[in-house]
Amino acid sequence: MPDRKFSVCLTFDPDATSIWVGTFASNNPSMISRGEYDVAVGVPRVLDLLERNDIRATFFVPGHVAYAYPDTIKGIADAGHEIGHHGWIHENPADFDREGEKEILELGLGALDHVAGVRPKGYRSCAWDLSPNTIELLDEYGFLYDTSCMGNDFSPYYLRTGDKWSPNSLYQFGEVSGLVEMPITWLLDDFVVFEHIWGSQEGLRRAADIEELWREEFDYGYANSPGGSITLTMHPQVIGRGSRMNMLQRLIDHFKSHDGVVFERLSDTAERFKSDNPLEAWKAGNPVYTGVNAITEVPVRR
Repeated sequence: MPDRKFSVCLTFDPDATSIWVGTFASNNPSMISRGEYDVAVGVPRVLDLLERNDIRATFFVPGHVAYAYPDTIKGIADAGHEIGHHGWIHENPADFDREGEKEILELGLGALDHVAGVRPKGYRSCAWDLSPNTIELLDEYGFLYDTSCMGNDFSPYYLRTGDKWSPNSLYQFGEVSGLVEMPITWLLDDFVVFEHIWGSQEGLRRAADIEELWREEFDYGYANSPGGSITLTMHPQVIGRGSRMNMLQRLIDHFKSHDGVVFERLSDTAERFKSDNPLEAWKAGNPVYTGVNAITEVPVRR
């Protein structure tokens, strides 16, 4: 492996039927068939592309999908890719109380263990929403990292628990946890730009437009954040279409043309970050994430 200058983390969410049954609460066979495309066509194409390019990636799998398509999910793990937790049936954790969210975590953990024999190190929330309890629960359940937050772009960071906020008070910073955040952004997600949902999301953008956008984000990170990483979020039922697969191959070729670029699973990047950045030392060097200098009471004017 060349000396690492920048990491590319390709991630895929094989949501299959769960996103349509769960998030969109659909009873429409046509809409649900989009999820069947995921495992029948999209995942095999993605796995073939990754194999041809000798890349290991990260797949975030809802527990409901693992039980519905166990051969597909086991095949992903057997190919050397990382399996991450992605809820139970693509539900929003912010819609649940603490006990309900714990149940979702445990259902997903049980499914991934039963089907693929894995205990995931990483978690990605559905719709990238978190509840006030999520970070604490992930820490409690021993996760290494989350990839649902957007407080950076090319650098991992540690998440806090116990923040408090309201429109009528100053922001109160909680405690920095040992949970690593592998930051994401809607800018680097394929679903919102490509997938058409009648009445709510136009989608259907040209692959060339998104290729240019993602390439420019990579170029900026490579030039300005040495040692950093970039995370692309893709869905096999979306990226698996022909023009988009061609786009992804061209992007991979572009990334590979840069000296010192490596492709990593998110857990590899998160583990290195944690090893290189002991928590207390990192906190001392990153006061913007700790709130140590924040003013938490309105000064009294005399």
